[in-house]
Amino acid sequence: MAPGNGSFVTKFILLGLTNQPDLQLPLFFLFLGVYMVTVLGNLGLIILIALNSHLHTPMYFFLFNLSLIDLCYSSVFTPKMLINFLSKKNIISYMGCMTQLYFFCFFVVSECYVLTSMAYDRYAAICNPLLYNTAMSPKVCSSLMLGSYLMAFSGAMAHTGCMLRLTFCDANTINHYFCDILPLLELSCTSTYINELEMFIVVGINIIVPSLTIFVSYGLILTNILHISSTEGRAKAFNTCSSHIIAVSLFFGSGAFMYLKPPSAVSMDEGKISSVFYTNMIPMINPLIYSLRNKDVKLSLRKTLSRRQF
Repeated sequence: MAPGNGSFVTKFILLGLTNQPDLQLPLFFLFLGVYMVTVLGNLGLIILIALNSHLHTPMYFFLFNLSLIDLCYSSVFTPKMLINFLSKKNIISYMGCMTQLYFFCFFVVSECYVLTSMAYDRYAAICNPLLYNTAMSPKVCSSLMLGSYLMAFSGAMAHTGCMLRLTFCDANTINHYFCDILPLLELSCTSTYINELEMFIVVGINIIVPSLTIFVSYGLILTNILHISSTEGRAKAFNTCSSHIIAVSLFFGSGAFMYLKPPSAVSMDEGKISSVFYTNMIPMINPLIYSLRNKDVKLSLRKTLSRRQF
């Protein structure tokens, strides 16, 4: 496929995280370690949920999808990032860059709505326990996931489609370690007004709507918890939600910090640090949050390991 209308650039050069040669090898081993933990953690959680029938519940159905998204999400740019630490010329083709941008947007938006579905699941479990099986039936869970992926598809198409309409003339050096929206906008030799407007609207919808849904869900959950008379019951309810609250705060906080500001207000060095957090650290942290703080997952892991030993 040829580059977009009027685009003269056939390839981009990625500047990477840093241009200091002495840091390239240490950073390679650091991010290789992070990626290995990410892959093992998320793949382990996927296998664990698939193998244990008592984890085939709505909560773990969404966690299964979250781990799958995090696994794919980190794989969109980390392998290329690792190669670039060892290469002298960090080149990516025009269509390779647009493909990377598309899948990056797809998995980010997917995660927004999976986290929202998980909040609704916790609301149904704590506030309407008697109606939980009806409220979170397999049909409802599948519909929520389908909706999440459809929103991701439309968001990714909007971002990538608007990027393809831009013209890139001589400047082809991206001040980043992957093809993100803001550094690409800086390279365009045509007006980016429509792209900035589209980014603000689409990102705004995909952060504000899920955030409001999550806040409302947890507001209702908190109200319900405060009406629980026993201290043990309150502690159990809080413990059920704590892992999800941590994951949501980390993901939406870093995303809002990066994208809900005008492009001119974002320094690229500041943007790189923020990007490392939500592209590399969050996919690694999520399986740790949900496994280390979860008795069911730890019990299933022990049972699975004991079955493999005998």
